[in-house]
Amino acid sequence: MQIETAGKLVKAKEQHRAEVSRQTGFPSAATHYAEPSIDLHKELVTNQDATFFIRIEGNELEYFQIHTNDVLLIDRSLSPKNGNLAVVVKDGDFLVIEINIKKLDIEYTLWGVITYIIHKVP
Repeated sequence: MQIETAGKLVKAKEQHRAEVSRQTGFPSAATHYAEPSIDLHKELVTNQDATFFIRIEGNELEYFQIHTNDVLLIDRSLSPKNGNLAVVVKDGDFLVIEINIKKLDIEYTLWGVITYIIHKVP
């Protein structure tokens, strides 16, 4: 797995909330433009200081439904649970594994738990 870009996410201060038009009479055709846009940082990130993103290059993670140019949101503050996908470091390389608490057949250093996989639908 090659990391193309990585960085720290900055959490926005307000959560997205759909608003009801306060207009009376015939509604304007542009009413939907008055609503705030959805900020994915606000919606997907719970711990901004421990959340990072990684863009994937290559198709070696297709087993996990992770494809080239997908973005992984990784929270380093979470403890892994059985069945979670996680990014680990083994022999200096980053790997994506599925956590299986009962079967720990490889030694690795946990880097973070994958909370979201963002990819474009073909």
